Amino acid sequence: MEQALSGTAIAEPPRAPARPRKLRRLPSQRIWPTWLIVTVQIGLLIGMLLAWEVAASTGLISAFFWSQPSAIAHSLKLFFTEGNAAIDISATFQETILGFIIGTSVGSFIGMSFWWSRNYAAIVQPFVICFESIPKLALAPLVILVFGLGLASKVAIATALTLIVSILTASAGVKSVDRDSERLFYSLGATRLQVFTKLVVPSCIPWIISTLRVNIGLALTGAVVGEFIASEHGLGREIFYAGSTYDIAMVWVAVLVLSTLSIVMYVGVAYLEKWLRREIVR
Repeated sequence: MEQALSGTAIAEPPRAPARPRKLRRLPSQRIWPTWLIVTVQIGLLIGMLLAWEVAASTGLISAFFWSQPSAIAHSLKLFFTEGNAAIDISATFQETILGFIIGTSVGSFIGMSFWWSRNYAAIVQPFVICFESIPKLALAPLVILVFGLGLASKVAIATALTLIVSILTASAGVKSVDRDSERLFYSLGATRLQVFTKLVVPSCIPWIISTLRVNIGLALTGAVVGEFIASEHGLGREIFYAGSTYDIAMVWVAVLVLSTLSIVMYVGVAYLEKWLRREIVR
Protein backbone atom coordinates (compact mmCIF):
# COMPACT_ATOMS: atom_id res chain seq x y z
CA MET A 1 0.00 0.00 0.00
CA GLU A 2 2.79 2.39 0.96
CA GLN A 3 4.69 1.48 -2.20
CA ALA A 4 1.62 2.22 -4.29
CA LEU A 5 1.17 5.57 -2.68
CA SER A 6 4.83 6.40 -3.08
CA GLY A 7 4.73 5.62 -6.75
CA THR A 8 1.62 7.59 -7.38
CA ALA A 9 1.85 11.37 -7.68
CA ILE A 10 -0.37 13.11 -5.22
CA ALA A 11 -2.40 15.69 -7.05
CA GLU A 12 -2.07 19.18 -5.58
CA PRO A 13 -5.17 21.28 -5.21
CA PRO A 14 -5.46 23.93 -7.93
CA ARG A 15 -4.11 27.33 -6.91
CA ALA A 16 -6.27 30.40 -7.06
CA PRO A 17 -5.26 32.79 -9.81
CA ALA A 18 -3.03 35.59 -8.54
CA ARG A 19 -4.79 38.88 -8.17
CA PRO A 20 -3.29 41.68 -10.19
CA ARG A 21 -1.49 44.17 -7.99
CA LYS A 22 -2.95 47.60 -7.89
CA LEU A 23 -0.53 50.27 -8.98
CA ARG A 24 -0.01 52.82 -6.21
CA ARG A 25 -0.26 56.32 -7.46
CA LEU A 26 1.60 59.28 -6.13
CA PRO A 27 -0.45 61.11 -3.53
CA SER A 28 -2.00 64.13 -5.13
CA GLN A 29 -2.39 67.38 -3.27
CA ARG A 30 -4.48 70.28 -4.32
CA ILE A 31 -2.46 73.46 -4.56
CA TRP A 32 -4.22 76.45 -3.12
CA PRO A 33 -4.48 79.62 -5.20
CA THR A 34 -2.17 82.48 -4.28
CA TRP A 35 -4.94 84.68 -2.90
CA LEU A 36 -5.98 81.96 -0.47
CA ILE A 37 -2.43 81.43 0.77
CA VAL A 38 -1.97 85.17 1.28
CA THR A 39 -5.30 85.38 3.10
CA VAL A 40 -4.30 82.59 5.48
CA GLN A 41 -0.93 84.24 6.11
CA ILE A 42 -2.56 87.59 6.88
CA GLY A 43 -5.10 85.88 9.12
CA LEU A 44 -2.35 84.14 11.08
CA LEU A 45 -0.45 87.40 11.47
CA ILE A 46 -3.53 89.27 12.69
CA GLY A 47 -4.37 86.42 15.06
CA MET A 48 -0.89 86.45 16.59
CA LEU A 49 -0.98 90.24 17.02
CA LEU A 50 -4.40 90.08 18.67
CA ALA A 51 -3.25 87.29 21.00
CA TRP A 52 -0.14 89.31 21.84
CA GLU A 53 -2.19 92.43 22.58
CA VAL A 54 -4.67 90.57 24.77
CA ALA A 55 -1.95 88.72 26.65
CA ALA A 56 -0.07 91.95 27.37
CA SER A 57 -3.24 93.84 28.36
CA THR A 58 -4.46 91.13 30.75
CA GLY A 59 -1.05 90.55 32.31
CA LEU A 60 -0.44 87.06 30.96
CA ILE A 61 2.90 88.35 29.67
CA SER A 62 4.89 91.32 30.90
CA ALA A 63 4.18 94.39 28.78
CA PHE A 64 7.43 95.90 30.08
CA PHE A 65 9.63 93.15 28.67
CA TRP A 66 7.54 92.18 25.64
CA SER A 67 5.72 95.45 24.89
CA GLN A 68 2.48 95.18 22.89
CA PRO A 69 1.36 95.84 19.31
CA SER A 70 -0.48 99.08 20.16
CA ALA A 71 2.63 100.58 21.77
CA ILE A 72 4.79 99.37 18.88
CA ALA A 73 2.43 100.99 16.36
CA HIS A 74 2.65 104.28 18.28
CA SER A 75 6.46 104.13 18.37
CA LEU A 76 6.52 103.27 14.66
CA LYS A 77 4.50 106.40 13.90
CA LEU A 78 6.82 108.56 15.99
CA PHE A 79 9.89 106.97 14.38
CA PHE A 80 8.79 108.02 10.89
CA THR A 81 7.29 111.39 11.81
CA GLU A 82 9.62 112.73 14.51
CA GLY A 83 12.63 110.41 14.45
CA ASN A 84 15.56 109.87 12.11
CA ALA A 85 14.00 107.05 10.13
CA ALA A 86 15.24 108.20 6.73
CA ILE A 87 18.79 108.79 7.97
CA ASP A 88 19.03 105.48 9.84
CA ILE A 89 17.55 103.40 7.01
CA SER A 90 19.76 105.13 4.44
CA ALA A 91 22.89 104.56 6.55
CA THR A 92 22.25 100.84 7.00
CA PHE A 93 21.33 100.46 3.34
CA GLN A 94 24.50 102.19 2.11
CA GLU A 95 26.75 100.20 4.44
CA THR A 96 25.19 96.92 3.34
CA ILE A 97 25.24 97.60 -0.39
CA LEU A 98 28.82 98.90 -0.42
CA GLY A 99 30.06 95.97 1.64
CA PHE A 100 28.15 93.57 -0.60
CA ILE A 101 29.55 95.02 -3.83
CA ILE A 102 33.14 95.35 -2.62
CA GLY A 103 33.27 91.96 -0.91
CA THR A 104 31.67 90.07 -3.78
CA SER A 105 33.68 91.71 -6.57
CA VAL A 106 37.09 91.68 -4.83
CA GLY A 107 36.59 88.19 -3.44
CA SER A 108 35.54 86.83 -6.82
CA PHE A 109 38.56 88.41 -8.49
CA ILE A 110 40.93 86.91 -5.91
CA GLY A 111 39.32 83.50 -6.23
CA MET A 112 39.56 83.51 -10.03
CA SER A 113 43.18 84.66 -9.85
CA PHE A 114 44.09 81.27 -8.38
CA TRP A 115 43.86 79.89 -11.93
CA TRP A 116 46.97 81.77 -13.03
CA SER A 117 49.41 79.95 -10.76
CA ARG A 118 49.11 76.81 -8.68
CA ASN A 119 52.02 77.97 -6.53
CA TYR A 120 50.29 81.28 -5.87
CA ALA A 121 47.08 79.43 -4.98
CA ALA A 122 48.94 77.04 -2.67
CA ILE A 123 50.53 79.99 -0.84
CA VAL A 124 47.38 82.12 -0.48
CA GLN A 125 44.70 79.51 0.22
CA PRO A 126 45.91 78.58 3.75
CA PHE A 127 45.71 82.25 4.74
CA VAL A 128 42.21 82.49 3.29
CA ILE A 129 41.06 79.40 5.21
CA CYS A 130 42.69 80.72 8.39
CA PHE A 131 40.89 84.04 8.02
CA GLU A 132 37.65 82.16 7.39
CA SER A 133 38.02 80.31 10.70
CA ILE A 134 38.45 83.57 12.63
CA PRO A 135 35.15 85.02 13.92
CA LYS A 136 35.14 88.26 11.97
CA LEU A 137 32.57 89.82 14.28
CA ALA A 138 35.07 89.54 17.13
CA LEU A 139 37.35 91.85 15.16
CA ALA A 140 34.63 94.48 14.84
CA PRO A 141 35.86 96.63 17.78
CA LEU A 142 39.35 96.73 16.24
CA VAL A 143 37.88 97.70 12.87
CA ILE A 144 35.91 100.49 14.53
CA LEU A 145 39.08 101.82 16.16
CA VAL A 146 40.99 101.76 12.88
CA PHE A 147 38.32 103.16 10.53
CA GLY A 148 36.36 105.32 12.96
CA LEU A 149 32.66 105.67 13.71
CA GLY A 150 31.58 106.60 10.19
CA LEU A 151 30.59 104.70 7.09
CA ALA A 152 34.02 103.16 6.40
CA SER A 153 34.11 100.91 9.47
CA LYS A 154 30.69 99.38 8.77
CA VAL A 155 31.58 98.81 5.12
CA ALA A 156 34.84 97.15 6.21
CA ILE A 157 33.02 94.71 8.50
CA ALA A 158 30.40 93.92 5.84
CA THR A 159 33.18 93.41 3.29
CA ALA A 160 35.07 91.05 5.61
CA LEU A 161 32.01 88.82 5.98
CA THR A 162 31.38 88.56 2.24
CA LEU A 163 34.97 88.49 1.00
CA ILE A 164 35.96 84.98 2.07
CA VAL A 165 32.74 83.37 0.84
CA SER A 166 33.29 84.91 -2.59
CA ILE A 167 36.95 83.82 -2.68
CA LEU A 168 36.16 80.20 -1.81
CA THR A 169 33.24 80.04 -4.24
CA ALA A 170 35.21 81.53 -7.14
CA SER A 171 38.16 79.22 -6.45
CA ALA A 172 35.77 76.26 -6.56
CA GLY A 173 34.58 77.54 -9.93
CA VAL A 174 38.19 77.66 -11.14
CA LYS A 175 38.68 74.03 -10.15
CA SER A 176 35.60 73.06 -12.15
CA VAL A 177 36.96 74.44 -15.43
CA ASP A 178 37.00 71.72 -18.08
CA ARG A 179 40.62 70.78 -18.78
CA ASP A 180 39.79 69.42 -22.21
CA SER A 181 38.29 72.76 -23.20
CA GLU A 182 41.38 74.48 -21.86
CA ARG A 183 43.64 72.27 -23.99
CA LEU A 184 41.42 72.96 -27.01
CA PHE A 185 41.81 76.70 -26.52
CA TYR A 186 45.58 76.41 -26.37
CA SER A 187 45.66 74.12 -29.39
CA LEU A 188 43.80 76.77 -31.36
CA GLY A 189 46.47 79.34 -30.50
CA ALA A 190 44.74 81.22 -27.66
CA THR A 191 46.86 83.13 -25.16
CA ARG A 192 46.54 82.68 -21.39
CA LEU A 193 44.64 85.95 -21.12
CA GLN A 194 42.20 84.81 -23.80
CA VAL A 195 41.69 81.47 -22.06
CA PHE A 196 41.06 83.30 -18.80
CA THR A 197 38.56 85.78 -20.25
CA LYS A 198 36.83 83.39 -22.66
CA LEU A 199 36.78 80.18 -20.62
CA VAL A 200 37.66 80.63 -16.95
CA VAL A 201 35.57 83.72 -16.22
CA PRO A 202 32.40 82.37 -17.93
CA SER A 203 32.85 79.07 -16.07
CA CYS A 204 33.10 80.88 -12.71
CA ILE A 205 30.21 83.29 -13.23
CA PRO A 206 27.48 80.74 -12.28
CA TRP A 207 29.37 79.98 -9.08
CA ILE A 208 29.69 83.69 -8.27
CA ILE A 209 26.03 84.34 -8.97
CA SER A 210 25.05 81.56 -6.56
CA THR A 211 26.62 83.50 -3.66
CA LEU A 212 24.73 86.75 -4.17
CA ARG A 213 21.78 85.90 -1.91
CA VAL A 214 24.08 84.64 0.82
CA ASN A 215 26.37 87.67 0.61
CA ILE A 216 23.58 90.23 0.92
CA GLY A 217 22.56 88.68 4.22
CA LEU A 218 26.15 88.54 5.46
CA ALA A 219 26.73 92.17 4.46
CA LEU A 220 23.63 93.28 6.36
CA THR A 221 24.79 91.33 9.41
CA GLY A 222 28.19 93.00 9.31
CA ALA A 223 26.69 96.46 8.96
CA VAL A 224 24.29 95.98 11.88
CA VAL A 225 26.98 94.52 14.15
CA GLY A 226 29.20 97.50 13.40
CA GLU A 227 26.33 99.80 14.32
CA PHE A 228 25.82 97.90 17.57
CA ILE A 229 29.40 98.57 18.66
CA ALA A 230 29.74 102.24 17.73
CA SER A 231 27.88 104.32 15.19
CA GLU A 232 26.35 107.72 14.62
CA HIS A 233 23.38 106.48 12.60
CA GLY A 234 21.76 103.22 11.53
CA LEU A 235 19.07 100.77 12.51
CA GLY A 236 21.55 98.76 14.58
CA ARG A 237 22.31 101.86 16.64
CA GLU A 238 18.57 102.39 17.17
CA ILE A 239 18.17 98.83 18.44
CA PHE A 240 21.15 99.14 20.79
CA TYR A 241 20.12 102.54 22.14
CA ALA A 242 16.47 101.52 22.62
CA GLY A 243 17.53 98.34 24.40
CA SER A 244 19.86 100.23 26.74
CA THR A 245 17.01 102.59 27.70
CA TYR A 246 14.46 99.75 28.06
CA ASP A 247 12.34 101.15 25.25
CA ILE A 248 11.18 97.72 24.11
CA ALA A 249 8.56 99.10 21.72
CA MET A 250 11.30 100.99 19.87
CA VAL A 251 13.41 97.84 19.73
CA TRP A 252 10.54 96.07 17.98
CA VAL A 253 10.11 99.03 15.61
CA ALA A 254 13.78 98.97 14.59
CA VAL A 255 13.70 95.19 14.17
CA LEU A 256 10.56 95.44 12.03
CA VAL A 257 12.08 98.11 9.81
CA LEU A 258 15.35 96.17 9.57
CA SER A 259 13.48 93.00 8.59
CA THR A 260 11.56 94.89 5.91
CA LEU A 261 14.79 96.36 4.56
CA SER A 262 16.42 92.93 4.46
CA ILE A 263 13.46 91.48 2.55
CA VAL A 264 13.58 94.32 0.03
CA MET A 265 17.31 93.85 -0.56
CA TYR A 266 16.96 90.06 -0.77
CA VAL A 267 14.21 90.36 -3.38
CA GLY A 268 16.30 92.87 -5.31
CA VAL A 269 19.30 90.54 -5.32
CA ALA A 270 17.07 87.63 -6.34
CA TYR A 271 15.88 89.59 -9.39
CA LEU A 272 19.49 90.55 -10.14
CA GLU A 273 20.47 86.89 -9.98
CA LYS A 274 17.69 85.90 -12.38
CA TRP A 275 18.68 88.67 -14.80
CA LEU A 276 22.34 87.66 -14.72
CA ARG A 277 21.47 84.01 -15.33
CA ARG A 278 19.23 84.99 -18.24
CA GLU A 279 21.59 87.51 -19.88
CA ILE A 280 25.05 86.13 -19.08
CA VAL A 281 24.73 82.43 -18.29
CA ARG A 282 23.25 80.85 -21.40
